Amino acid sequence: MNPSGGGRFEVTLDGMPVFEKSKLGRHAQPGEVLRLIDAARSK
Repeated sequence: MNPSGGGRFEVTLDGMPVFEKSKLGRHAQPGEVLRLIDAARSK
């Protein structure tokens, strides 16, 4: 996870986006980022 300015919140896994607040227009729900990481790892 790399910190960024401007209120952005982005999580990547192996260089691929997992969660991008700027694209979804909302904050992650509790546990959502971990579920998305687990799903990306199982592919």
